[in-house]
Amino acid sequence: MTHAHYLIVGASHAALSALHAIRLHDADGDVTLLTRDDSLPYSPTVLPYVVSGRSEPGRVYLRDERYFAEHKVNYLRGAKVRKVNADANAVELADGSRIGFDKLLLATGAAPLLPPVPGLAGMKFHVLRTLEDAVALRAALPRVRRALVLGGGLIGMHAAENLAKAGVEVSVVELQPHVLSGYFDAEASSMIERVFAAHGVHLRTGTRLASVAGAGAGCRATLADGSTIEADLLLVATGVAPVTDFLQGSGVETERGVLVDAHMRTNVANIWAAGDVAQARGFFTSDRIINGILPDAVDQGRIAGMAMAEDPGTKDYAGGVPLNTYSFFGQQAVSVGVHEQALEQSGVEVQKQVDAEQNRYLKIVLKDARLAGIFGVNSAFDPGIMWELILRGIDLRDEKLAFLRSPQDTARALMSRNWR
Repeated sequence: MTHAHYLIVGASHAALSALHAIRLHDADGDVTLLTRDDSLPYSPTVLPYVVSGRSEPGRVYLRDERYFAEHKVNYLRGAKVRKVNADANAVELADGSRIGFDKLLLATGAAPLLPPVPGLAGMKFHVLRTLEDAVALRAALPRVRRALVLGGGLIGMHAAENLAKAGVEVSVVELQPHVLSGYFDAEASSMIERVFAAHGVHLRTGTRLASVAGAGAGCRATLADGSTIEADLLLVATGVAPVTDFLQGSGVETERGVLVDAHMRTNVANIWAAGDVAQARGFFTSDRIINGILPDAVDQGRIAGMAMAEDPGTKDYAGGVPLNTYSFFGQQAVSVGVHEQALEQSGVEVQKQVDAEQNRYLKIVLKDARLAGIFGVNSAFDPGIMWELILRGIDLRDEKLAFLRSPQDTARALMSRNWR
């Protein structure tokens, strides 16, 4: 059995951020980083661009072999963890080999969540979560005239756009009343939906797939209202779930994801978790949530790495604040924080600016004169700065009118005074 002082399971943003934090404090401690993929590290956010051909698969890597050599990291590809034995401080891989550890970080991410649609299990369909998925979907495009995308979240809408740009006739079926319901309200989503409709994408919202059937790559989908959609390709994009199956019997506590404290530590003293697999405190709630966004993965990974290396500068995780930026057909939508419905209502203020002709929308949610959420379609503001305003709890009382008139300029001025 091989052994590592630091063993990191996963190779995307949370894992790489943890590795960087470890090396800042411990330049020589033995590190093994393993991934179930047969490739160098990449970001899931780049996958739609691999599908479209805008990015080549061999040019999307976050790190190369030279980086791992320079940082004295044993990088293992195609190494899927089958079991964690916390008592023995070891993991068992799918090939039966074992790796011992002193400290373990779980950054295994999430995997596609498949809906219980009759007939789906026997169908050939695509998902979009790994580089291999993206390459397979791209390879299928030349043979596709009609595509059905099941799910109107970020992954589904990204895929629908890229399929449409490839000349494919696209239909999207979404259970919720409007697309991107996890990020935008109905008014903002309607603006996005109009753009998709103008580019020939057929959106079927507020309905579900009752069954699906077909042979080979083709399918015939029946909706709940009895109507049908014929397609040459089916893409299932109905959400993701944290990868935790390998933790069964390990003693590591899980709910929806791996439960962690303010330093990303699990209930097992020498095991941490970060990124899409971690269930950590929310910023607006005492409950522990999964906040599957890139900035949070980086933040959680950094905190976990510092804690693992016993860096005295380790600070508590502030809590999960949603942040998503979404580009579509040359337009931009941004969602930071929470909508007013997620807040206790006393002290809540909501301001909206809507220009339907310019397809422009801006909603600002304040709670006790502090920013709680800002949502825009084709509205100029810096999402990263807004995220920091929320996390730092910057009091906008004296700047409120200026902020409502010009959130971008006012936020930049505020952060120039508060950034440290």
